[in-house]
Amino acid sequence: MDWAFLAISTVKIIGFVFLVILPMVAYSVWAERRVSAAIQDRVGPNRVGWAGLLQPMADGLKFILKEDFTPEHVRKGYYWMAPALTMIPSLLTCAVLPFGSRLFGEKMVIADLDVGPLFIFAIASLSVYGIVLAGWASNSKYPFLGGVRST
Repeated sequence: MDWAFLAISTVKIIGFVFLVILPMVAYSVWAERRVSAAIQDRVGPNRVGWAGLLQPMADGLKFILKEDFTPEHVRKGYYWMAPALTMIPSLLTCAVLPFGSRLFGEKMVIADLDVGPLFIFAIASLSVYGIVLAGWASNSKYPFLGGVRST
């Protein structure tokens, strides 16, 4: 395996996750908010763009501009690592999902594993360690016990 192939594969994986998977998640949240608004007889997200279609971008901008607040008594490194340790395995499971047969002669799967479903179960089970780490980072025994209990 040469370095060019490895670099191109890495760029494809990162591009696929950030340009396809994360917008799908954002618009799934938009659809869920619309459905829950219809169930509750409310208007729902309709302020930004036509039918609220730009609402996920407005939510992302709001998230970026929010104040960065870290409590003083926490372990800062673990406090910041815990959400990443929960999110990264969730995004890695998309690597073995086939999105079609072939496109321009390339398989439409990032990692063609024979044990795809087993890989999904194994990687998805790692997300719970981010919850344990979040409890540990709080520097208090009760959140840590709650995090350990979640495993």
